[in-house]
Amino acid sequence: MQPYEERLSAPRSWWFIAVLIGVSVGLIMLPFGTLPMLGGLIGGAALACVAVSSYGSARVRVVADSLVAGEARIPVSALGTPQVLDAAEAAAWRTYKADPRAFMLLRSYIPTALRVDVTDPEDPTPYVYVSTRNPEALAAALTPVQPA
Repeated sequence: MQPYEERLSAPRSWWFIAVLIGVSVGLIMLPFGTLPMLGGLIGGAALACVAVSSYGSARVRVVADSLVAGEARIPVSALGTPQVLDAAEAAAWRTYKADPRAFMLLRSYIPTALRVDVTDPEDPTPYVYVSTRNPEALAAALTPVQPA
């Protein structure tokens, strides 16, 4: 089995926006004096950066015969054949083709994804949708451990 690990980190533009939020809070606090302005600048930027970091901390891994996507751990034996989704197909599966019962770890800033049917008859989840920057590598990591 090939190891696979990816962090779905936020794009650089989001970090720039977090800094701009800090500047905005600092400007809002400017009428109260220099010290409150600096506190607003530092505090606003820090809170915005924490929010961006926590949203971008989702990880996708294949370890110990399991697909770990965010906080979900799915045994590979309960998964079907992976389907690599290009940008257009991934957009379709996260909008009008989506099933509300599906498990989806999606990040809108990542255009490609992997879709894998859940073959466990006891699981009501029809499929797993995972945003990934390298869906071919994730599919390759899942394929060798599939039952023949």
